[in-house]
Amino acid sequence: MAKGKQQDVWEFFGDLLKERREAAGLSQGELGRRVFVSGAYIGLFEQGIRKPQLDVAVRIDEVLQTGGIFERTWRKLINKSPYASYFQAVAELEEVATRICEFAPFVVPGLLQTAEYARAVTVAANPFATEEYVEEKVTARLGRARILKDATRPEFWVMLHENTVVTPVGGPTVMAEQLNHIASLIRNRWVLVTVIPRSVGAHASMNGMLRLMEFEDQPPTAYTETSFSGTLLDDPAVVKRAQRAYDLLRVATLSPEASLALIESAAEDFRRCASTT
Repeated sequence: MAKGKQQDVWEFFGDLLKERREAAGLSQGELGRRVFVSGAYIGLFEQGIRKPQLDVAVRIDEVLQTGGIFERTWRKLINKSPYASYFQAVAELEEVATRICEFAPFVVPGLLQTAEYARAVTVAANPFATEEYVEEKVTARLGRARILKDATRPEFWVMLHENTVVTPVGGPTVMAEQLNHIASLIRNRWVLVTVIPRSVGAHASMNGMLRLMEFEDQPPTAYTETSFSGTLLDDPAVVKRAQRAYDLLRVATLSPEASLALIESAAEDFRRCASTT
């Protein structure tokens, strides 16, 4: 997959980090210990594969005595991104993931959204936003979805709560198109979607969305998100707990066949509703 300008600049960040680390006479492991990450992560930063959190960039500046260059560079790169700062690293990691598993309790995952659904979600969260802002967010979200059609696309497993399927985001026409889009992706075998019926009641991970990502040569990560923030988790013990929560959710879902039937039935209901309004 071709790398974009953003990735190229993060590789510059990595090259600079390697240059300053070696000038200070530190190994990756030694620098990692001083900034409270593993030496392996320093190596991933230097390759531009992973991006440090802001607090790590600040500590690197302190240890290498660089006068704040890594913090300033980090802030400049994040500010250029169309994504919220807490989601930037997630958007970049999904491009190299071999497997993505996501639970969506309230809203259709961004990788599956249609343009009109994405617009409705964006406007609902930002009712006073300019049209330029809305278009930027929608374009960025649709751009991410290209990984599902790439030759090296990841396995993408999605669990939707039934509430996500039956809530008319953007109105019945928009919702019918959204559900048809999901059904098409399922039938093309680009994504595996199952639905947790409302009759299940209480279930694991009730507080928000959950995403797990696996990679060919990197440790797995977990990502959780609420309305105003998100947290990328890579501590092995925490990721293991998140994986267990996802497994518990999977037990509660309908079969793939029953889930597809529910999605297509809901799409038909929305189409009928749209035709009568």
